[in-house]
This record gives sequence, C-alpha cells and structure tokens, in this order.
Amino acid sequence: MPASVSRRRLRTAGVGIALVLAAAAGVLGVWRPWASPPSSAPVGAGVEGGNGVASVIAPAPLVLPEHPRVLVFGDSWTYGSAADEPTLGYAYVLADLLDGETIVDGVRGSGYLKPGIDGPTFGERIAALDPALAPDLVLIQGSINDREQGAAGYREAVTAAWDALAAKYPESAIVVLGPAPHVLPVGAGTARIDVDLSELAAARGWWYISPIAQNWITPENYLDVIDVDPGRRHPSTEGHRYLAEKVAGALDELRAAPVTEAGGSETAPDE
Repeated sequence: MPASVSRRRLRTAGVGIALVLAAAAGVLGVWRPWASPPSSAPVGAGVEGGNGVASVIAPAPLVLPEHPRVLVFGDSWTYGSAADEPTLGYAYVLADLLDGETIVDGVRGSGYLKPGIDGPTFGERIAALDPALAPDLVLIQGSINDREQGAAGYREAVTAAWDALAAKYPESAIVVLGPAPHVLPVGAGTARIDVDLSELAAARGWWYISPIAQNWITPENYLDVIDVDPGRRHPSTEGHRYLAEKVAGALDELRAAPVTEAGGSETAPDE
C-alpha cells in the first residue's frame, strides 16, 4: 500500500501529559515508571512476579533526532478520514509539530483482527512494510475497528503484529497510541482494547499513550473534535489538528522523561 510523506515546520505544542488512572476502565494514560507506584497492581502489567503482583518493564527513554523521521501506522484516523483533505489528518499535521517527516500508513477499517476497506489487517500490513524506511520512531495507532470482534485471539494477534514490527525496525523506537472514542460514552469493546494494548505495551517496555485515560475527547469538546455528520464519526479537520497537538505534547513529555533504573534513583536522560 502506498505511503505518503509530509514535511512541515515546527509549531509549538506545549501539551503536558499527567499520569491518570482511569478507575472505570482501569487503564493508564502515559505510564511513568519513575512515579510512585499505585496501591494496586498497575494496569501496564505483563507477567506476575514472585509476590503474585503483575510486573512491568520500564520503557527506555524516548530519544529522537532533531528532525525525526516518523512512521505513523494505523486505521482511518491515521488515514485522515473526515478531514477536508486526508493530508490535513493528524498524522500529516504531526510532521509540523515535530519539525520532522511523517510517513503515513493508514487504512480505513483496518484492525489487528479485522481487514480494512482498502487493505488487510495490521499484521499483514506490517509484513508488507518496506524495511528500508528505517524510521526513528514508529507510532502505531488504534484501533477501534476490533471492538466488535471479541476478545478471542485479540492479544495473540497484537503480539504477533508487534513482534513483526520490532523485528522489521529493530533500531526504531516504538510508541503505541491507543484507540480514541468516536462516540461517547466509550463503548465496552473500545475500553477493552485500551486495557489490552496498555498491558501488552507495558509488558514489552513500550510507551503507551491512552487518549481514553487522558480524556482527550470529552462531552465538552466532542462536537469540536468529531464530525458527527451521518457516515463520518471521525475527527473533523479541526479535530485532527487537536489530536496532532495532543500526540506531539505526549511525545515531548516522553522525550523529557527521566531515566529510572530498577532499585536506583531518577536521573535525567543526559546525566
């Protein structure tokens, strides 16, 4: 499938991300391993430790060059659906905000289990990616498209797709951008996906950004972000700009995250 490339200049995006534990869904926004642990087992849980408490792997600090090359991989949100032009979608706008280049690979309707309208599942699409792209960062987004597929086989499909992605781009940083709601309240299937992805990412030591836990889309801003015209239910042009700013702000925070060593003290990335 073709990949589109966009180069644009920097726009400042000072959007800070605070650690939020969504009590209802039990998911993390951006998991911070240097923060004080919650009283119960963190959602970004992988395998159980000897004390019976699920353990996680601290992500490595996100280190990117001054003008990063970013592969943005996802579904119709990444494609740019409902923007005035697809190239006004968040994945393209993100290039400006990062002062870099985005390689956009979005397929409408695609998920880890569900084939898309104009492309197959995430796993099949990852297998077809060009290894010569060699991005500095892979941002893998979504997807809400598996919300009606059920839980059976879902985590296995995600694991296989992520294994293939890591093998194809072993030198690239990988950040998972969880699903964002197209309707409110957030549906049970979408919430389940957010939990599954956050746990699987934490078990690998990958950063996970949850638009749901971070309340990026709320009843107060829903109509400003989502185009609710019949058959659309995707971010408007203004909504895509908003999402790009939120993603850029989240990545900025990950780049500024201190290094935390198990049993050690916090240090800044350059210390």
